[in-house]
Amino acid sequence: MITDQKCKKCRRAGEKLFLKGERCFTPKCAMERKPYPPGMLMSERKHRSNVTEYGTQMREKQKVRNTYRVNEKQFSGYVKEASRKTGVIPAEFLLEALETRLDNVVFRAGFASSRSLARQMVVHGHIAVNGRRTDVPSRRIKMGDVLSIRPGSRGSKLFESLGEKLKTLTIQPWIKVDAEKYEATIQGKPNLAKEEASFNLNSVIEFYSR
Repeated sequence: MITDQKCKKCRRAGEKLFLKGERCFTPKCAMERKPYPPGMLMSERKHRSNVTEYGTQMREKQKVRNTYRVNEKQFSGYVKEASRKTGVIPAEFLLEALETRLDNVVFRAGFASSRSLARQMVVHGHIAVNGRRTDVPSRRIKMGDVLSIRPGSRGSKLFESLGEKLKTLTIQPWIKVDAEKYEATIQGKPNLAKEEASFNLNSVIEFYSR
């Protein structure tokens, strides 16, 4: 049932949010088979009603929130923080706040195939930050922090052949990964290209400023 709900979120957003990891790149992906909102009739697919500005902003907000697997309370907190921060561009600050969450960094480093799995790894205590075990997915990671798979967890099936997989992945330039040590060092700030950050964060901030 959880798997189906993830597929519905992608279909409502109208694009892949990659919530199910590797499955999203296969023909089994729901967006490949049913690239229209769930519950939509055949006639509605051809004549989709116009969406209001509010509706567009709402959909964009839900898309970002579902992508990063963040609940409404946490997400609205990030937006409020970004809006009242001085000397920064709110959209850029919001992106950085989301990208530097521990669960997202675990995903970006290639330790997990999806953010959901990365969150599970953190909650179950498989991840260490600067050598110390942590189980808080929302923890903010800073430049210079070192993430690693705890030695006692490396025998888990979750990390089977991880070293070899890490050698073949293209990792974000702000993260340096050591495939031999199962470590990831933060060496900069997130600066995703527009085509990679496929959402309008300015629209999201406007939604909350109403």
